[in-house]
Amino acid sequence: MARGEPCRWAGGCESGELRVPTAIAVTSADLALPAQDERTMPAVVLRDLDSRPLDQTLSEVQGVIDQFGYLVVLCSKATPEAVLRRLHTLRSLLESDRIAVFRPELPPLGVAVLARQLRQLATCDLSPGVLASAGRLLTHYIHAGAVLGSVARLDHVPVGLKAHAKSWVPGAQFAVVAHPEPQLVKAVQGATLKGPEFGTWMLLARGQLQSDWITGFAKDWGVHGLRETPLPAESPAWWGTGRMIEFCGYLADLSVLYQLVTSVRQSSCHWCGLDVIGDRCVFCSASPPEHPLPPPRALQGRTPA
Repeated sequence: MARGEPCRWAGGCESGELRVPTAIAVTSADLALPAQDERTMPAVVLRDLDSRPLDQTLSEVQGVIDQFGYLVVLCSKATPEAVLRRLHTLRSLLESDRIAVFRPELPPLGVAVLARQLRQLATCDLSPGVLASAGRLLTHYIHAGAVLGSVARLDHVPVGLKAHAKSWVPGAQFAVVAHPEPQLVKAVQGATLKGPEFGTWMLLARGQLQSDWITGFAKDWGVHGLRETPLPAESPAWWGTGRMIEFCGYLADLSVLYQLVTSVRQSSCHWCGLDVIGDRCVFCSASPPEHPLPPPRALQGRTPA
């Protein structure tokens, strides 16, 4: 696979227009990160699903299915239940097995990063089932955390009594990794967190907190570069405080993402017939009888791909 040509395109037509069979959607505009490059597909933003009329949202989703064929919607665990109910209502009304709702075990910024990675891969020669199930695979390579002004309401990472007590001390800050392995330290000089053993970029989203610790921490992780984006609206609910700086270490190179996905053995879902990787079809939720998702593959050291 030549550098600069990480994958084959998903299709085309005589006019040169790219036709992509799978759309990647998010439920708010702040989860639609800017494109990595000119090839990255735009995100479909399903805004205000819980507040707009049902017939309006039904028509919108039907239009996406008609245009693309398949739709994968990514949500965080902090997405309001009313939005999730509307998504499942739309799927039921359309009687469609071409709509997948995926809620990975990631904080909101990590969900936004994963959605962009799938948007990158959406231009490759991956079938809808493989692209959708690639989200579960790529989740293993995302390192997501935050610097918090309080851990008193943090539910997604184990917090000891000592940390709870210290969180009431004025000015105290804590550095937390929620995924892939929970970690928590007091954000003081010399403290650090175990990071990825492969080269990543880091994305920051600043909330209502100032911290000098985060800059040195990024150097400790040896990231290729540091970028910033606005804090997702769902992040304070997920982390239990708005006094925070959310961060995410991720793979940015499309060729690396493509190689990770295509190196995994594919199988056909015994229920809907789609090609998938891993132990579950994201579209129909059926589990193939064999070929479970293997452990995440080790990547080489921290050098640019």
